[in-house]
Amino acid sequence: MGPALGAAVMVRYLESLWKSIRVVSDAPTSAPGGLVRSLSLTHAVLYGLGVTIGAGIYVLVGVLAGRSGMHAPMAFLVAVVPMAFSAASFAELGTRMPVSASEAAYVEAAFHRNWLSFAVGLLVLVTATISAATIASGSSGYIASLLDLPDALIIAGVVLAMGLVSCLATAQSVTFAGILTVLEIGGLLLIIGAGAMLGTEPLERLPELVPSAGDVTVWISVLGASLAAVFAFLGFEHLVNISEEMKKPTHTLPRALFWTLGLTAVLYFLVAWIAVVAVPPAELAQSQAPLALVFQRLTGLPLATMSAIAILSTLNGVVVHMIMIARVLYGMARQGLMPRRLGTVSTLTGTPLLTTGIGVAAILALALTLSLGGLADLAARGTLVIFAIINAALIRMKTRETAPPEKVFVCPLWVPYAGFISTMALLAADVLL
Repeated sequence: MGPALGAAVMVRYLESLWKSIRVVSDAPTSAPGGLVRSLSLTHAVLYGLGVTIGAGIYVLVGVLAGRSGMHAPMAFLVAVVPMAFSAASFAELGTRMPVSASEAAYVEAAFHRNWLSFAVGLLVLVTATISAATIASGSSGYIASLLDLPDALIIAGVVLAMGLVSCLATAQSVTFAGILTVLEIGGLLLIIGAGAMLGTEPLERLPELVPSAGDVTVWISVLGASLAAVFAFLGFEHLVNISEEMKKPTHTLPRALFWTLGLTAVLYFLVAWIAVVAVPPAELAQSQAPLALVFQRLTGLPLATMSAIAILSTLNGVVVHMIMIARVLYGMARQGLMPRRLGTVSTLTGTPLLTTGIGVAAILALALTLSLGGLADLAARGTLVIFAIINAALIRMKTRETAPPEKVFVCPLWVPYAGFISTMALLAADVLL
């Protein structure tokens, strides 16, 4: 009775909170002064890669090596499967409704529960803000190794500077993030290229990658590692929140989602394999900068080379999250879930400056005042909850209609079912393992 009562109280609270906000907003779903459709497929893929491939991979390789040794690259291949199901669900929903605050719009269309739409939109905002604040906090360690400045000053400088970038016209801010993404991916390609110095060894040792079918203990370790690997893929779903600014969303969004997920999986797998071949997994697991260690071991160059690239990765992670947070707030206002004032854009830049400022302030406050180590995992779990709800929303839509809308990306009904089941399984495994 305790959990049930708590859930009932939470539902009532969300309903009352939504009603109070609805009274002051009552905003129309469409209003003059909307966002500008200026993003191409290239812009979208670079944005997707930027928000997905973050500084985390520069540390995560060591974590996976510690959990599953030479089988660490398998964890990425296992993790990408449930992500692919959810990507297909996001692709169909995004082409049905190419709007900002997409997740809230999908839930409203499927369940017609305004309080639930508000709750999902709020969860998206909270998880994204925590993620951005965590990245900003993490940047201080890298930058402090090059500049002798207090952590608080570094964090404030990073957040405010990236906040200014996110205020630019969307094509400009996404292009800036795209440049950082190219440099960020360049760091991973340097690792892969440096792996050529190993000669044929990576190919010759491929049989060590896959555990034997009967080795249950090793497969359990791979599954445990894949739970961590899932977190490295989170972010691709944020592409739906810039779909309102894509030139041809029904054409661009599905391709951007799958290109982002596919390229990310390939890069992660290759980098992880080079890493465990070049450096013993036990040593890799003990390193605070595992990829910098791999690069140094392969090339003899100083650790600072890869650390500089990691700094760019953190800057990129902050700015792309700011862009997304601003669009979610803007979209929720346009849907009547937030005060209507938040649903306006600047006539100068064509971007929602007010919601951008709110996002920057929230990120800065969290980054400066809270210890976010444990909250990063909480943000990832919150994202998996969102995935489960979104898959359930698509199931609801598809089962109650005789035919899908025209000119949208359509996935088979079993896909959102697979997405829902696999996401819930990951959440359950996260509790049990």
